[in-house]
Amino acid sequence: EDFSFVSPIVKFVLFFFNLLFWVISMVMVAVGVYAWLLKHSEATMACLVVDPAILLIVVGVLTFLIAFCGCIGSLRENIVLLQAFSICLAIVFLLQLVAGVLGFVFSDKARGKVSEIINGAIMHYRDDLDLQNLIDFGQKEFSCCGGVSYKDWSQNMYFNCTMDNPSQERCSVPFSCCLPDDDEVVINTMCGHGIQAMGYVEASAVIYTHGCIDSLVNWINRNLFLLGGIALGLAAPQLVGILLAQILISQIRDQIKLQLYNQQHRADPLY
Repeated sequence: EDFSFVSPIVKFVLFFFNLLFWVISMVMVAVGVYAWLLKHSEATMACLVVDPAILLIVVGVLTFLIAFCGCIGSLRENIVLLQAFSICLAIVFLLQLVAGVLGFVFSDKARGKVSEIINGAIMHYRDDLDLQNLIDFGQKEFSCCGGVSYKDWSQNMYFNCTMDNPSQERCSVPFSCCLPDDDEVVINTMCGHGIQAMGYVEASAVIYTHGCIDSLVNWINRNLFLLGGIALGLAAPQLVGILLAQILISQIRDQIKLQLYNQQHRADPLY
């Protein structure tokens, strides 16, 4: 079938738009698989829910499938693939919108869910190297320690502050909780040793005693415009992709109607 009247501009803009995300998705999957293979299998199975490598693979695969529909659909001018691409983008956009609205309306429940995730991450701190690095990065960046307070680290079996805990890290906190020392050349990874046994005033001279949940909430309140810009930046490509896909679908359908019209009139002896 001759689809010569389909706009090549819309077709190739949509194709290269999806090709870019296709490449990005393959990089995400490759990085996720590489990170996952570097871990011990038992460590990976210990905390799949908060495993950054697994999360990266899942997001990469979903992005790959959506971009595949957009790439092949635009290149082959396939209405079914273009519709699938458009519907998937619309679903992703609506899910993001619903998540944002629910997070705002049910902020207390959202805070409770975040607290639950952080506590789960604390429990598996030593089980997953990626998770450990992520928590250390978060505690240093937000200048915090634990979920509500530094004593939340007692939920971890290695840092648990009970007398029957045989771990050498008993009553300790990770080094990422410690206050920065500009004169320190080598990081003292034992700076949090025995901190949980101290009171808040004594501990505050060594570590950050306030939790990461309050620090995260305060950071969000200070950076609402930045977060709004990021949300808009994520939504804009999705809306552009949906618009381009619908324009191309409309052009293909118009061309099909034109071909059917021409075929019917060629069969007419008076044509």
